[in-house]
Amino acid sequence: MLKIENLTKRFGGLAAVSNVSVDFEAGKINAIIGPNGAGKSTFFNLVAGAIAPTEGRIQFQGMDITGMACDRIARLGIARTFQSTMLFEESTVLDNLIVGHRLRTQSRLWDVLINSKRLRDEEKKCRARAEDVLDFVGLSHIGHRLTADISQEEKKRVAFALALATDPELVLLDEPAGGINPEETIKLAALIRKMVDHGVTVCLIEHKMDMIMSLAHKIMVLDHGEKIAEGTPDQIKQNPVVIEAYLGSDDDAAA
Repeated sequence: MLKIENLTKRFGGLAAVSNVSVDFEAGKINAIIGPNGAGKSTFFNLVAGAIAPTEGRIQFQGMDITGMACDRIARLGIARTFQSTMLFEESTVLDNLIVGHRLRTQSRLWDVLINSKRLRDEEKKCRARAEDVLDFVGLSHIGHRLTADISQEEKKRVAFALALATDPELVLLDEPAGGINPEETIKLAALIRKMVDHGVTVCLIEHKMDMIMSLAHKIMVLDHGEKIAEGTPDQIKQNPVVIEAYLGSDDDAAA
């Protein structure tokens, strides 16, 4: 589904991502791990079109999307969440999700000015889609509440729902379990599996190793912007380079 070839992003003399090549399969949970500053979020920004690469190529479903604007990439079917939930805090949960599906609408300023039938029909579709994804993430009961008044775990679920409201084929989740407790993490992992079971491919960045090792089909490890390993959870756990760079060796643990 996603093919990355020799992807590089330099900021001045610093290579935040350096010559990374990787393939992510459709219908799988793909994970990216690495120490802080390893280039993980920059990698997501490149794929989602938030920034343009210095070198390399990004292909999605066989189409070259390298350097394409983020709105075009979103319309092609790539959605993204962020480490800090990016929601309209003073709007209701449902209104946040209605905004997400507007990516798929055709109405323009003239439709708004004359309150056209197309606008009215699309508003109904956006609301229906918002209600569907809210039910999917298990939050139908809080659709009427202001986003500022819900819990951190609920905001994480709303962020998932907002991504799903755009009708994506691939969702990039940036530290989805950050700031929530172990029980909530287990429930969020179950929601990620549910997304994949319903045909959405997932790629996530996460620091919670228990979650990643039990969830991911494939893991890529970054360190200082470079890919140092790639494989199944069992392969990654046994990789000496990964142990030294990130997971920690037995000597480190003893110290």
